[in-house]
Amino acid sequence: MAEILILNGSPRAPRSNSKRYAELFSESCRGQTRYLAVGRDNHQELCGALEGCTDLLLVFPLYADGIPVPLLHALKAFEEQPPKRRPTVSVLINCGFYESEQNDAAVDMVRQFCRQAGFPFGSVLEIGSGEAILDTPFRAMVRGKIKKLARAIETGKHSALRVTMPISRGMFVKASTKYWIRYGAKNGVTAEQMATMQIEGSAPNGK
Repeated sequence: MAEILILNGSPRAPRSNSKRYAELFSESCRGQTRYLAVGRDNHQELCGALEGCTDLLLVFPLYADGIPVPLLHALKAFEEQPPKRRPTVSVLINCGFYESEQNDAAVDMVRQFCRQAGFPFGSVLEIGSGEAILDTPFRAMVRGKIKKLARAIETGKHSALRVTMPISRGMFVKASTKYWIRYGAKNGVTAEQMATMQIEGSAPNGK
């Protein structure tokens, strides 16, 4: 039976959508699963957790068209301290773009890591509109794809899966704009502030 380590590579793992996707995967999986999140100082723990597992599922968001830096550091540690038996690496990645194929470059980065470090590469689920889709009626589509991902990993019959909202790009842009304005207001940020380049910290003039 599969023993799957689910690794959350999101920089904001405790309150991330990646954590929600990881939980859905655990619920769908018939094999034994263990969940861990990438931290700044837990690479030794993560390397130790690879020992004995048959599969490693990387769950993370797209960051600047690539892999989040904390996860890159963890992969470097895995390359330097590989387990005796390397698990098969699969990917569950989500992005805020409408098109799930926006995730392709990041998936290719994981493939390159596997080739370089000698890890088998397994299945992929690429999720578009991932920041919001779980809170829409379309979440059933995501659950269905995650179940297919779980079966693929368990059986070793690896698949490349995709899902996004079944709406037009125009509708998605309107809906996502409304979502972010509402999200910003919830956190005390106006639409005008979100439209500037000043995304964190204080403004240059101190205001």
